[in-house]
Order: sequence, then structure tokens, then C-alpha cells
Amino acid sequence: MSIWESLKSAAQSLFANKMRSSLTMLGIVIGVSAVVIMVSLGQGFQTSLKSTFEKLGATALYVYGTTDKTVKSVRPLTIDDAKALEDKTQAPSIAVVSPTVVKNVSVQYGNNSANVQGTGCYPLVTQIRSYTQDKGRFISDQDNADRTNVVVLGNQTALDLFGDKDPIGDYVRVDGMKFQVVGTIAKLGGMTGDSYVLMPLTTMQSKLVGGNNVGLIAVKAVSESKIDDAIAEITSIIRTRHYIMPGAADDFSIRDMREAMQSMQDSLAGFSFFLGAVGAISLIVGGIGIMNIMLVSVTERTREIGIRKAIGAKRRDIMLQFLIEAAALSFTGGLIGMLIGVIGSQFMTNVPVGQLVIKAEVSASIVVIALAVSIGTGLISGTYPAFRAARLDPIESLRHE
Repeated sequence: MSIWESLKSAAQSLFANKMRSSLTMLGIVIGVSAVVIMVSLGQGFQTSLKSTFEKLGATALYVYGTTDKTVKSVRPLTIDDAKALEDKTQAPSIAVVSPTVVKNVSVQYGNNSANVQGTGCYPLVTQIRSYTQDKGRFISDQDNADRTNVVVLGNQTALDLFGDKDPIGDYVRVDGMKFQVVGTIAKLGGMTGDSYVLMPLTTMQSKLVGGNNVGLIAVKAVSESKIDDAIAEITSIIRTRHYIMPGAADDFSIRDMREAMQSMQDSLAGFSFFLGAVGAISLIVGGIGIMNIMLVSVTERTREIGIRKAIGAKRRDIMLQFLIEAAALSFTGGLIGMLIGVIGSQFMTNVPVGQLVIKAEVSASIVVIALAVSIGTGLISGTYPAFRAARLDPIESLRHE
């Protein structure tokens, strides 16, 4: 029997039992669609995460005061610490240094108000963080020199206070003090959020916080290959400035974005494995369904198998026919499941996970793998029933009622 005849015979058998064939495919449909949707969400999550860390700065380092209660003597970070890090003779691996003061503030405009993060900064911060200007301008060096009462609004803050109105040139109150809006930032999204206001560092220090201390010092390494060198230089300079004795614990901490990214990726690997496992279980259930139905089919078609053998069909012909039927069921179910998965993924355009907004991403590799696995599941599940059918004795089969 030729392959074409086996295909034709398998198709006739499947169409003769439409309801049974449809129910058999259901497990494969559910399994494949689950795999496509879940893996697409996992890829979307990874893309959103990567985008967020890129906005925070791929070569960025953030120096904070320590939160370790066991450190006995703690000196706060200051502007002078930041200036020391700018010294190229001591820190050749550091490209940009931007001290920052952060404080939660209340911002008001008319009857609208919002509690957001207020950040005092220098213009250099744009070389570390991906602040993209939407309207107006950014904080300038002159603003810092004059301690000007100006603010740049985050995207969400601008919407909360002004709605569709252009805020440039208007005034808001920050903790009761009058500030002019000189610019707005385009939407950042991700874990960073968009509810914040930026102002000159000197203004924040002199009018809202007081003192010469800073909350953190943002640093950009010369290149990714120089990040470890930059960490060593920061550690050496600040330990010296804070009079930390050899062997004593640091009174500051350095957040390396590579470590944060790796930690997130490790968590994502476990998350992706879980998603894949859920889909795999569905496929296994679908494969068991195919095997059960094919075994029932062998029993029901025992006499038919006997007749085929009596007129010259060989074992391999019988086995091939049942394998083709199993593969056809799994392929059709996989194709339908893939289409459902792709369509379902397109509807998942704004899935919130914390502050991240994830868009499911369907890649060609997902589709190919899902179809290949579904066909493989069908062939594996159909092997034993096909082998059993091929070994039936033709005489005994003809006597079967």
C-alpha cells in the first residue's frame, strides 16, 4: 500500500467518526494553545524587563547609604563624595556621575493633587537614565546655579494634574511651594513608573530637604567591560572619604544593574519553566487521549484489519495507516491550537505584572516547536496501538464480531 493510499484511508476513517476525532484532538488543541500563549507571555515579560533595565542604564551603578543595622558608624553620602568620583585620576573607569536627592512630595494644581516621588538632579542624569523629553525642556545647569523653582513632570503626573492641557509655563505647588513647569517626560513605563517630578538638585536641597546630603549617587561606567573596575574605584574612594578602617564594613552599598538583571532572569527562568510545564501536561493528557482512542479503534476495526491482511496488506501497511491517523489527529489539533494561541496572544496586549505592562510576543520558533511537539506526541501515542494492530492474526481478526 502506498503512502497516498494510507493517507486516503486514514482520512476516510477520521471523517467517518467526526465526533470522536474532534474530542480526541481537544487535548492537543488545549495543550498547544496553552504552550503558545504562556511562552508568548514569558517572552513578552522578558522583553519588558530588558527594556526597563535599559532605561535604568545598562552600564549604570547606583550608590546608596547602607541600610545594614549592624554597621556602627554610618556617614551619609554627600555632594563632595560625588565630586570625588568625578576625579579621572582616581576613577578612570567612571564616565558620568550624577548625585540625586529623592523625597516623596505632594504636588497640586488647582483642585488636582498627587503624591509622587520628587527627585533633585543635575542635567547629567539624562546620560544615565533614559529620560526622553516630551514637551518643553529639561533641568539646566543654570537652574542648579540659581536654585530655580522649576519642575519637569513625569508622564503620569502631568496627566493626573493637567489632563489634556499643556502644562508648560504653568505653575504647580510642591509641598506648598510654587514651581513653574518647564517640561514633561515621555512615558517610561516598566518598574520605574511615571509618577514623579524632577527639579534642580540645589533647589531640592535648599528648599525641600536641607543639608548637603544626597540620597544616592548615579554612576555610569565607561563601558560594560569597565563596570567591575568602576565598582572597585567607587568602593576605594568612598571608603577613604568615610574613614572606614580595613576590614570594617562599608557604610554604603552599590547596586549593579547586571546583578539585578541576572536575578530577574533567574526568576524568569523558573517562571518560564512553570508555564512550559503546564502546557506540556496538557499535551501529555492529549497524547493519552489519542492513545486510548486509537486502542479503541483497533478493537472496533479488528475485522477490517483482518480483511486488509487477507487481501495482501502487510504489517507495515497496517502500522503506517494507524500512525498516519494518529499524526493527522495531532497535527490538526496542533494547527487549531496554534491558531487559537496566536489569536489569544494578540488580545494580551497590556497584561499588568506589578508596574510592568507586558505584551505577549509570538515568535516563529514557538509556532514551529508547538507543531513539532504536537505531531511527535501523536506519533508516540499512536505507536503502541499501531504495533498492536499490525500484529493481529488475520484469521482471528476475520472471526472477530
